[in-house]
Amino acid sequence: MNTTRSTLLGTAIAFALFHHAAPSLAQTATAAAPRANESLEEIVVTGIRASIEQSLEVKRDADSRLEVVTAEEVGKLPAHNVADALRGLPGVNISSSSADEGGFDEADRVSLRGTSPSLTQTLINGHSVGSADWFVLSQGNNVGRSVSYTLLPSELVSSVEVNKSSHAKLQEGGTTGTVNIITRKPLQFSESLTVEASVGSVYSDQADSYDPQLSGLFNYKNEDGTFGVLLQVFKQERSLRRDAQEIPGGFFKITGQNPDGSLTQVGINNPDLVGVYAPGLVGSTLFEQVRDRTGGLLELQFRPSDNLTLGLSGFLSDMDANNYNRNFMLWGGSFANIQSPLPGYTVENGVLTNATYAGVADRNYAVYDMIYREATAKSNYITFDADWQINDALRSKVQVGTTEGEGSTDRQFIAEVTTGSGGGASWTSHGIGSPLDWSVGGNNTPAGVTSFGTWGNQQVTATDKENWINLDFSQDVDMGALTSFDFGARYADHERETRSPEGASPGDIWSDLQNGETGAYPGDFGSGIGGSFPRDLWYFTPSALKDAIINNSTWLSDNDGPTGRHNYGGEWKVAEKNLAAYVQANFAGSAWSGNFGLRYVNVDQDINSYQAVASAANADVSSLFGNWIYQNTSNKHNKVLPSANLKFDMGNDVVFRFAASQTMTLPDYSALGASSWGSDLNKTGGGGNPHLKPVLSTNFDGNLEWYFMPRGLLSVGAFAMDLKDYIAFGTETRMLYSELTNQLEAYNVAVPVNSNGQVTGLELVYEQPIGDWFGFNANYTYADGKTAHTWADGSNNLVGTSKDTYNAGAYFENDRFGARVNYTYRTAFLIGLSGANPYYQDDFGTLSVTLSYKPTEWLNISVDALNLNDPTLTYYQSAFIPSAFYNNGRQYYLNVRAKF
Repeated sequence: MNTTRSTLLGTAIAFALFHHAAPSLAQTATAAAPRANESLEEIVVTGIRASIEQSLEVKRDADSRLEVVTAEEVGKLPAHNVADALRGLPGVNISSSSADEGGFDEADRVSLRGTSPSLTQTLINGHSVGSADWFVLSQGNNVGRSVSYTLLPSELVSSVEVNKSSHAKLQEGGTTGTVNIITRKPLQFSESLTVEASVGSVYSDQADSYDPQLSGLFNYKNEDGTFGVLLQVFKQERSLRRDAQEIPGGFFKITGQNPDGSLTQVGINNPDLVGVYAPGLVGSTLFEQVRDRTGGLLELQFRPSDNLTLGLSGFLSDMDANNYNRNFMLWGGSFANIQSPLPGYTVENGVLTNATYAGVADRNYAVYDMIYREATAKSNYITFDADWQINDALRSKVQVGTTEGEGSTDRQFIAEVTTGSGGGASWTSHGIGSPLDWSVGGNNTPAGVTSFGTWGNQQVTATDKENWINLDFSQDVDMGALTSFDFGARYADHERETRSPEGASPGDIWSDLQNGETGAYPGDFGSGIGGSFPRDLWYFTPSALKDAIINNSTWLSDNDGPTGRHNYGGEWKVAEKNLAAYVQANFAGSAWSGNFGLRYVNVDQDINSYQAVASAANADVSSLFGNWIYQNTSNKHNKVLPSANLKFDMGNDVVFRFAASQTMTLPDYSALGASSWGSDLNKTGGGGNPHLKPVLSTNFDGNLEWYFMPRGLLSVGAFAMDLKDYIAFGTETRMLYSELTNQLEAYNVAVPVNSNGQVTGLELVYEQPIGDWFGFNANYTYADGKTAHTWADGSNNLVGTSKDTYNAGAYFENDRFGARVNYTYRTAFLIGLSGANPYYQDDFGTLSVTLSYKPTEWLNISVDALNLNDPTLTYYQSAFIPSAFYNNGRQYYLNVRAKF
C-alpha cells in the first residue's frame, strides 16, 4: 500500500473537518456528555443498524479513546469467539496462534496498533482472567501475557470495550491498550423471564465434518427488580484439518566442515556453496484436531436496598483439544552439508534454490514425525461484587475474585522414523511465492523404515492463577470544572507455573508398532497450497501409536529422584504480588470534558527455574533427564503512571480528543522464567531471562471525529508510543540435555533481552448508512514500528507490527432479512524467532459473510461463512527463504436461535 498517499489522504480529511468545525468553537455547546465510568441503563436495540448506532453513541460519549461492540452487533457478525467480534475495529489486529504452532482458522489472539498480543491486556468485567492454551509449546516454552480467545465464545458478550488510551482507574498491564469484555447481568433484562436457545452446526469443508453448536440462556428477575439469576451454557464442537508445508527451524547455512573442522565433500568440491542457505527440513504436514468447548456463565444479583447491589459471578470454559500432527520431511540437515549436489544446481540470493542429490547407500534422506497429543485447556473465575451508593455524592464498589487457567498435555505419543535410505533427494525453491517442489527417493513405506525413535511421552501442565481484591470509590464534587474524584486500590497475587513431573520410559516400541494399523493422507491433501511434494503418504493411526507406546513403556510417577521421569528442565514458576493505588480527577466544562490521574504500581516478583549441570554431585535435583541446580531470582518494580484524557465538543457533531499516558507491561512469563529447551533435530531452542525489566511506554493519541448523521462517522487520528525496555530476542549457546543422545549438547538458544522501540501511526474510519436499509464501513490503520535491537537478518522490526491494516464491510437489513460482508487485511509482520532466525507471517486477508432471516419476533435463522476466500497463510525468514505454507479451508455455520 502507498503509505504516502494514505498520509496525504488523512491530512486532507483532517483539514476539511477542522475547517468545518472551527467556527463552532465560539458557540455555546451542548451539556457535557456523561462520564464513561457512569452506570448506563440497558438500551434495548435490535438489528445491525440500531447496534451500530448504539456503539457510536457510547464511543462519542466516552472521555477516552474507546471502541465498542455491543451484543446485538456481535449477533449480526460472523463471530464465534470474542476475537472474531473485534476483527473489524480500527487499530485491532487478530492472529490465529500464540507460539510456533502456525496459523489456524480461528482467531486466537488480539493485539492493538501493530504490537505484540502480550502488550494488549484482556479483562472480563474489569478483572483479570486466567488463560490457558492447548498447544504444548504455549504451555511451557512460549507463554505470554495475552489471553486465548478460543475459550471465550461470543455468546458471553453484553459489550466489548477496547480502550486505546489509558486512565488511572484502569488496571495496569496494557501497554498499548485494554480489551474489557462485559457480560450480561440479570437485573439489566427488561423482562422478568427470558429464555434463549441456539441450535446449529458447523461444516468445515477441508475436514469434511459437521459438528454441533449449542447454547442457551435463562434469565429471571423478580417483579421488584431486587433479585435476578442468569445462566448461560454452551457446547460447541469443531473439527479441523490443516494442510501444510513446513520448514521447521528454517534454512541452515552450509559450512562445508565436519564437527572436528575438517572439510566435507562439499567443502572440498563445492566451495561456492559454503555460506549458502539450504533447507534443513522440508515437510509434508497434515494436522487434524477436534476442539470441543463446553462451559457456562452464572450471574446472581441481589439488591437489598435502593443503594446497594450485590453480585456473584462464575464462569467456566473447558476445551478438549486432542490433536495429531504428521510431518514427512526431506532431511536436508543430514546430507546437504556433507554431500555434493549433482551438477546443474542453482544459487540465488545466497540460497541453494535448486539441487538434486544422488542416492548414497545407507544414508537417510527423509525423517518422519508422527505426534499425537491428548490436550485440554480450561479457564474459570468466581467474583463477588458489592456496589454501594454511600450517599448522594459518594459511591463505592468492591470486587473480590479468583481465576485459574490450566493448559495440559497429559500424554504425548510420538514416533520418529528415518526412511528414504539411499534414495537421494531434490528440491526447487520459489521463495515465498509458493511451496518448495521436492521429492525423496527410496522406499518410504513402513517397510522402508531404517530407525525408530521416540521422546516426549511426558505430562506437561501449565497453570495461571490470580486472587485479587479491587476497591473503587467515586466522589462527586461541585468545584467548578472539577466534577468528581475517582480513587481506589487493587491487590493481586498471581502465579504462572509449568510442571512436568511424570512420564514414560520407552521400551521396545518398534517391534509392536511396525505392524500396527496405518492410514493414508486425504486424497485432496495440499490442493489448497499448490506445489509438487509428497502427498501419497501413510501414517500410523492414533490408536496404533497410542497402544504400542503404552504397552511397551513404563509410566513413572511420584518419583522425583534420579530414576524418575521428573523433567525439572521443563519446569518454572513466576509469582507476582501486585499492589496498585490510583487517584483520578474528572473535569467538565460547557464544551469539554476530561480526566487526569496517577496510578502507583508496586510489583514483587519471584522467579524459579532450573539450570542443567553435567555432574550429579553438583546438582540440587536429578532425574533420567539429567542434573540441575535450582535458580531463584527476585525483582521489585515501582512506578507512578500518569494519564490524561481531554475531549472537546466542537459543535456541528465534531469531537476532538487528545490523550497522553504512561503504561507498563511486565515481560512474558516464559521470557522471565522458562528453563532452556531445545530441538534435537536442528539443535536450536529457547530460554528465559529473569532479569528483564518491564516495558514502559509513553503514549500520545489525538483523534478528530465527525458524527455527520445517525450511524455515520468520519474520523482521523494519530498515535505514538515510545517503548522503553521493549522485549526483543538475541541468541547464545547453552548446554542442554538431549533425549536422543542422553547427554548434554550445545544448542543455539534464543534468549529475551531488553531493548527500546517505538510505534507511530494513523487511523482512518468511515461509516456510512445508505437509506434505511443499507450501509458500509471502512477503516485503515498505518503503524510504523521499529526497535533499537537488530535481528539476525539485519532488520529492526517490532514483533506484531503490520504497517497496513484495513477492514471493509457492507450490510443490508430490513424487518425480516439481514446480510453482512466483511473483509479484513493486514500486511506482513514479525512473529519472533524460529531457531535463531527471525521469521514473519506474510500479508493475508479473510472474507466473511453473514445471512439472517427473522420469520417471527422470537425466531432467527442465520448462516455464517468464515474464511470464505480460503486463504493460504505464508510464513518466511526472508523473501527468498519460506518457513511454512498453511491452508485450513472454509467454515460454514448454520444456527437457529429462539427467544422466549
